[in-house]
Amino acid sequence: MRGSVTVLDAGGQLLGFRRDDTAVLISGETSTRKAYTALQLDAPTADLVDLVRPDGLFHTLPTALDRPLLFLAGGVPLHRDGRLIGALGFGGGAPEQDHRIATAAIAEADLA
Repeated sequence: MRGSVTVLDAGGQLLGFRRDDTAVLISGETSTRKAYTALQLDAPTADLVDLVRPDGLFHTLPTALDRPLLFLAGGVPLHRDGRLIGALGFGGGAPEQDHRIATAAIAEADLA
């Protein structure tokens, strides 16, 4: 899959970033925002999409913070021993594809 991956620590600082040379440029921004969103809310972004719809609980949240959140599937929080240690975001494909890639990566690293 052509795309970008971002890894953040628990404080939201960049630990790692990689964009495939053939990935669309926006995938870098989307992977980072998905990771940040998953970190801030300690939830996979795929689980949050409905919350920002016009009738959703968090419908104003995407614009409430200085750093924009992105409520598209592909961001997942990272845990170790039950503690939030960071987040991973993947961008570049359809949201469902990005979510599958992100969750497979954290399962492989045993950080779910």
